[in-house]
Amino acid sequence: MSADHVDFRGGNFYGPVTGLAQAPAPTALDSLPVKAAGFTGRDPELARLLDALDPDAPGDPKQAVLVTAVSGLGGIGKTALAVEAAHAARERGWFPGGVLFVDLHGYDDAPVTADQALQSLLRALGVEPEHIPVAADERAVLYRSVLAGRARERGPLLILADNALSPDQVRPLVPGSARHRVLVTSRDRLPQLGARLVPLDQLTPREAYDVLDLALRIADPGDSRVGDDPEAAERLAVLCGHLPLALQIAAALLVEDREMPVGELVGELAESRDRLSYLDDGERSVRAAFDLSYRRLPAAQARLLRLLALAPGPEVSEEVVAALVGADTPPSGELKALARAHLVERGSKRGWWRLHDLVRVFGAGVVAREEGDAARERVLGMYFRWASAADKRLRWLPGRPVPDRFADRKQALAWLDGERAGLVAAALWSREDRFADAAVGLAVCLAEYLDWRRYFDDLLTITSAAQEAAHRAGNRVEEGMAWDNLGLALQEMDRTEEAVDAHIRARDVFQEAGARDRESKAWNNLGLALRKAGRMEEAIDAHVRDRELCRAVGDHHGEALAWNNLGLALRRADRVEEAIDAHTRARDACQAVGDRRGEGMAWNNLGLALHAAGRVEEAVDAYGKDLDVCREFEDWYGAGRALHNLALAHRGARRLAEARTHYVQAADAFIRANAPAEADQARAWAAALSESPEPTDKPTPASPPARTADSAQPCPHPPDAPDTGAQ
Repeated sequence: MSADHVDFRGGNFYGPVTGLAQAPAPTALDSLPVKAAGFTGRDPELARLLDALDPDAPGDPKQAVLVTAVSGLGGIGKTALAVEAAHAARERGWFPGGVLFVDLHGYDDAPVTADQALQSLLRALGVEPEHIPVAADERAVLYRSVLAGRARERGPLLILADNALSPDQVRPLVPGSARHRVLVTSRDRLPQLGARLVPLDQLTPREAYDVLDLALRIADPGDSRVGDDPEAAERLAVLCGHLPLALQIAAALLVEDREMPVGELVGELAESRDRLSYLDDGERSVRAAFDLSYRRLPAAQARLLRLLALAPGPEVSEEVVAALVGADTPPSGELKALARAHLVERGSKRGWWRLHDLVRVFGAGVVAREEGDAARERVLGMYFRWASAADKRLRWLPGRPVPDRFADRKQALAWLDGERAGLVAAALWSREDRFADAAVGLAVCLAEYLDWRRYFDDLLTITSAAQEAAHRAGNRVEEGMAWDNLGLALQEMDRTEEAVDAHIRARDVFQEAGARDRESKAWNNLGLALRKAGRMEEAIDAHVRDRELCRAVGDHHGEALAWNNLGLALRRADRVEEAIDAHTRARDACQAVGDRRGEGMAWNNLGLALHAAGRVEEAVDAYGKDLDVCREFEDWYGAGRALHNLALAHRGARRLAEARTHYVQAADAFIRANAPAEADQARAWAAALSESPEPTDKPTPASPPARTADSAQPCPHPPDAPDTGAQ
């Protein structure tokens, strides 16, 4: 979507020449470049430009737009859009006085100065060279006077100043009359001009698809490769970052090789170690376009851009930016300067930043290895300290030392939620030996949080990487912790036999290392997996071993959880009275240690055992107490579970209206908990009650949710200490 420029240096214009009455010098008042071949999309932006250029636009005369500035990343299609708008305005008869085009070459090694541009524009307007004043101020006065005369004789003009570097290049070119219009393109926003600002972002997926398709059909109307494989075309657009320049280059590569399927180009781009070098058609290059901007940056901004390219996650908070550069406070000035230059973009919320995908590739390609490694170590250190503090807050119980950094559980969860994508990406740096120790520690810190928020795919990914890294490093305890947390993720993804194997590996590692407290957690989690696999006697044995180990090491909280999970296995083995006793002990023990969450789960599971024993009203009371705790902690999955169990109890008592209400409420809670499958099942039960006024206990439209029948307590492993060793 780039346009051919009418280029000049030192006052030379090339384009249509017409005579100016009573002026011996030639004029160049229709010097617009030809429209870009294959221009498509940009309808909203084009409409904004035409609204700004319209001399008869309604509105307050004080808000009349004299200068409009189109800004955006190199290769985003600024010139093509501006030329398209200028042609459209000319065709509508808005500028009978003519259109002047000047390329300011703002990012070349020798940009055109404002003085040079004035001289050339005056010549284009028919002023003889010997009549052009020597002083710059006098030239600007003459320029404005000639434009005013031209407006009286022929009407207003449009001046298109392309590729400006700074406001100083443009200010002298601004006419003195608001009848004229100036359209500027720049990689910088140029807010200092008092202009109507029209920033350009990457194309939409639909626009990118159209660019590819149209470019191929212009070269050959019968070329239907894009339409024949829209999925590959969509992937190609993603690899091109929906950047017009990259898309045009990719299209040129396809045009050059008529036999190449789009999918083949996608594969080559995806596998390329240097995507920017691949996006080069011999005349245009994405890397070259970015390099022009990069070479103009001051040293501090250039360093910041390089380091931002290494940031984990799709966008980054200012706290992480500060860690990247090794500063106590975020480099706000440099960030804003890079944003004005469209090299960074503001993120989804205030204080967050992101890079265009291809800019990230460019930045990573120019950063020195040692510089980059040091920055990543700083980020890992910062992440570990904060994630460890958040993890301690999530696990905190009354009577224990109050964790620092986070005032309460809600604040810790909010920080983890905001940084989740970056935290997960940084934890995967464990695949590199240099960062393995710190990244494994970070993965362990995140296990409780990811389980709580039910981000099981993330938990599986980072714990798998952590286990492999700990094994490579020969760190047996950390390997055992990773195996155990990996088993929890596998359980939630219904890969039960793999989960059993993972917990057995964890147990064996801890036994070999003599880590009895960690061994007890492995026994607990193994019991959960065995119960899920239907191996009840083995599960009971595992929880008994967990309970005894907790007693031996004086872990009263762990013993409470062991009683709770033992009760679940006993009930599944039809040992209901023993289960009631176990859950009662669990409830009392959780109350004794101040574990409200554990107490709520014990209430729920006691309700299940009471329900199985036919003591329905007592079960309803127990479920209600669990629901109160879940709402207190904003545990929406637990709330959905409690509401589901309340519905079952009311349905069994033939209180159908209450049952239906609780199913609907359960569905709402599951939606809030990121559990859509469970929500659908709860709605199906509610609908079944509506359709059949006398439902039986057996015929149902869907099975109850996998975890709504009981609430087990897994034991993700906390880290040993908040020290990563990172500098």
